[in-house]
Amino acid sequence: PALVPACASAPRAAGAPWSAHAHVASPRADDEDSDYHQEPYKESYKDRRRRAHTQAEQKRRNAIKKGYDDLQAIVPTCEQQDFSIGSQKLSKAIVLQKTIDYIQFLHKEKKKQEEEVATLRKDVMALKIMKVNYEQIVKAHQDNPNEGKEQVSDELKFNVFQGIMDSLFQSFNASISVTSFQELSACVFSWIEEHCKPQTLQDIVIGVLHQLKSQLY
Repeated sequence: PALVPACASAPRAAGAPWSAHAHVASPRADDEDSDYHQEPYKESYKDRRRRAHTQAEQKRRNAIKKGYDDLQAIVPTCEQQDFSIGSQKLSKAIVLQKTIDYIQFLHKEKKKQEEEVATLRKDVMALKIMKVNYEQIVKAHQDNPNEGKEQVSDELKFNVFQGIMDSLFQSFNASISVTSFQELSACVFSWIEEHCKPQTLQDIVIGVLHQLKSQLY
């Protein structure tokens, strides 16, 4: 008769107990498998760095986009699109160029306004000097109401005028160059600004009057 291996499985008789070597599914193993699948995913260090870099890059892009949007809203020339561009959105290069042009325009306007303010300040200063002079004339007349009632001769008037003109002509002749009409015009305006200031004219008139007064008396 053929030998039957000891490890061969024989049919289990009814009511016979299970063999200790029989394979039985372990509940614990099933629980371990279940716990493994339910365990949450743990983010690695590289994943965290990648996610932080992505967020930072997106934040940077949003800030740049907001900056260009603000420039388009602030700079007037960005709102006036060229006909060739039509309704297309302006590129970043065009926005930057229009912004640069507008800033240069503002610098020129600022310089122009500063020059106008300086001119107005000079005018105000001249008016203040004239005001002081007129106040001094009025005060002198009030202090000596009888002075000046005598008729002034035409000769004396002419002498005063001649003295003033002689003094002005000396500075005029020393300042003017007649090599060309353009240079002559420039010299005339320069001489007027330098030698025809209210304070300068006042000093000339006072000097002429003192000189004539010493000659008369």
